[in-house]
Amino acid sequence: MTASGADRFGTEDPAPVTPPPEPAREQVRRLVLDGAGGAVTRCRDFTAAALAEWGWLPAATPEGRERAEDVLLLVSEVVTNACLHAGGPEELVLRHRGGAGRADPGGRLRIEVADPSPVPPRPRAPRSPALPGGHGLMVLDRLAGAWGSAARADGGPGKVVWLEISRPPVPPAWNPSPELGSGPPGRPGRRGAPL
Repeated sequence: MTASGADRFGTEDPAPVTPPPEPAREQVRRLVLDGAGGAVTRCRDFTAAALAEWGWLPAATPEGRERAEDVLLLVSEVVTNACLHAGGPEELVLRHRGGAGRADPGGRLRIEVADPSPVPPRPRAPRSPALPGGHGLMVLDRLAGAWGSAARADGGPGKVVWLEISRPPVPPAWNPSPELGSGPPGRPGRRGAPL
């Protein structure tokens, strides 16, 4: 090979081939709920800690902060529905897949709540937004990218209610650092800081 990139026969080597990006790895967090009280609070706190580990919190942008708040609200709604209508939540599973290029620059979060009831969630008849209760599935429709329910993968009784939400793209200068916390550029964050 010569300095010009041609081999000794005068032919150019093809441009180096850049391997395709590795698919984003899924990270999973599980919280088994033992029937003790405070399931909604425990699930929100567990989710907030996972979001901090995955760099969603503290948020780099107002849109990111809003999305993280949406995630916590959605967890509260799904867990509350399991408490009120399905015999109580048995397990919360969070599945995070980081961004993988232009099609999914920020990543996705899948939230799953297992409960003992085989009955899928059903929207109630429309009612006044001024009245309390009965709005959980409307919140899911509005904030989640997709949601539904399925039989439990382990074959056990009951179902899993799941939802997915995408993370907004992270600004290019945003680079969470374990040493400094994970604050936006020019403003170091504090690990575990509240929203």
